[in-house]
Amino acid sequence: MANITASMVKELRERTGLGMMDCKKALSEADGDMEKAIEDLRKASGMKAAKKASRVAAEGIVLTKIAQDGNYGVVLEVNSETDFAARDDNFLNFAQEALELAYSNSDADIADLLSAGLEDTREKLVQKIGENINVRRVARLKFEDANQGIVESYVHSNNRIAVLISLRGGDESLARDIAMHVAAVNPMVVRAEDVPKDLLAKESEIYAAQARESGKPEEIIEKMISGRLRKFVAEISLLDQQFVKDPDITISKLLKDAGADIVEFIRYEVGEGIEKEEVDFAEEVAAQIKSSK
Repeated sequence: MANITASMVKELRERTGLGMMDCKKALSEADGDMEKAIEDLRKASGMKAAKKASRVAAEGIVLTKIAQDGNYGVVLEVNSETDFAARDDNFLNFAQEALELAYSNSDADIADLLSAGLEDTREKLVQKIGENINVRRVARLKFEDANQGIVESYVHSNNRIAVLISLRGGDESLARDIAMHVAAVNPMVVRAEDVPKDLLAKESEIYAAQARESGKPEEIIEKMISGRLRKFVAEISLLDQQFVKDPDITISKLLKDAGADIVEFIRYEVGEGIEKEEVDFAEEVAAQIKSSK
């Protein structure tokens, strides 16, 4: 009997998209032969889930849950292939189950959540609705004591954007207003000093190349670059942005007037960062007709 290692199970999972236990069992029955295990799995009904797993799941929903005393919150993204499936009650129930599990297990990452029983539920859902389903990411904000600060959230009405935010000082209403601002404006960082140095260097190069095309003296060019960098940083830094509900004040001023300070924010938008496959439906239909002849 071949020794079935964790790396072998991992490889089979990556190649098939099936659950850890299914992959381990298939490798054991195939005496460690990877290709035979895949062939055997292709013959099994569970392979339907694996075929779906190769398709891009870039739709879905984001959800949040906040503790009653306001010191802890979690945000979660669950994906499907289509927006239609994301509105299905079975999908929504699964997403809620995943959220509750993530909330109850505050140190669990996605792999932990799946191994805690969520993976079996996910695979059954894939079989039922015929689409790839993916629990993509989870994040949490927490104060050890409710007196230390406030954790609040804002979820856009269609569950496509969710923000988790933590403040010291202020109240739930202020925290929610700023979370709503983050959802709408999408700042990159809290403070100007948080902007990555490599991003500043890249922007500086771009502005320098553009400025030098103007033919102006070098000292003028340097001032132009400096000015554009300051504007760029202000536009992506939360504290320097004009409050979306009252453009006459900045977020920094809003917080100062309330005697509050922002600690951190997390913004999730459904499908961000996922490379979506562009499908030409006319070509796809033509290809299907051709293959059926």
